[in-house]
Amino acid sequence: MMQTILSCAIIAVLAASLILVLRWGNLILVGQMPTRFFAFFSILFTSGLDVGLIMFPLTEFPIYKAEAAYGFTNPLAIEFGFWGFLIWVFYFVTTCYFCIIEPRVKIFEIPWVKVVNNIIIIATCAFSGFLFLQYLPDYVEGITPFFRFSLVALVVLAAVFSSTDIRYVKILSLSSTWLFFALIAVMWAFGGLGLSGLATNLFQIGDYFANIHRFVLPFSDYHAFYLFWWFAWSIMIGQFVSRFVDGLRTWQLLLALLLIPSIPISLWFSVLFGVYEQGLDISGFMNGFMVLVGIIFVVNSLDSLTRLYTDNLQLTVDRLGKLKYIGVHWMLLYSLILFYQFTPLQIEWIGLVVIGLYLAITVLIILRRQMLVEPANG
Repeated sequence: MMQTILSCAIIAVLAASLILVLRWGNLILVGQMPTRFFAFFSILFTSGLDVGLIMFPLTEFPIYKAEAAYGFTNPLAIEFGFWGFLIWVFYFVTTCYFCIIEPRVKIFEIPWVKVVNNIIIIATCAFSGFLFLQYLPDYVEGITPFFRFSLVALVVLAAVFSSTDIRYVKILSLSSTWLFFALIAVMWAFGGLGLSGLATNLFQIGDYFANIHRFVLPFSDYHAFYLFWWFAWSIMIGQFVSRFVDGLRTWQLLLALLLIPSIPISLWFSVLFGVYEQGLDISGFMNGFMVLVGIIFVVNSLDSLTRLYTDNLQLTVDRLGKLKYIGVHWMLLYSLILFYQFTPLQIEWIGLVVIGLYLAITVLIILRRQMLVEPANG
């Protein structure tokens, strides 16, 4: 039943992306806080991804190599398919919605929609911190419970502090993007792939495009998990990053979202796959570097979401004061992270709620369709 709902929702998102391009393809999109192109994509990339991009592949490659469900292509193409290219259509649809449609129909100003949306944001923000807490022993071997909980507390504190000023969010996003490229270069050198080894692995990723139709609908439970995860994040990331769009046409935004994030993702997976195939031991400096970049990605994700829900609920620095703001939101998020240890909450549940919100928004758009006048520069 859940996979049927998920499949229908994915088809609807793809249809919505086609409608957006056909109707408003040449519309120039400008957000509330227009930002330079590279800064925009840095914010999108680091806000829309988390530590899983850094740490998961080495544990997933063996699964994709061994299980029959993934036998139609190579493990590298599977990994890329779960993180790159077509999957970014989710963020395209929601970014366009908040640039084009929401200013006219104002659905997210309806009280019950606003409440549900912000509950989703807060719940997902804290759940991401909870997953980081849960997986920390896998990232940092031998970490004690005290340091584990203390590190998560510091990460949440850093994220809440960063969210106090949008300049901090931008600076952290740009810095972590460059740090991620540095990690790719260091891992490439560590693996000794050379240009030929890197090119060989990139060529393997190309098999994703030959099988792209297989990645549209869930073909395994784990694939469904990833798709639910993208759904869970899609509305709030689109709501946040739409503020920073500056002068892209709708069709240009689609192409950029499909291609630009996929470049660093494909490079990272390619060098990491080379390390995996050689059976190299990643410990010491290399593991520490990966954990550092992963932690910064977590901070990037959490500060973006914190900034979003605090703006939506008017629980801002201007209203509360900086110290009270940090204290209130750190306590809220860290308390939820600790609370999640005693609940069976899964990301699939949040994804289902978001799919329900998609459906409600669609109905409300139809009811308010008279407000969707053709833009003057459309």
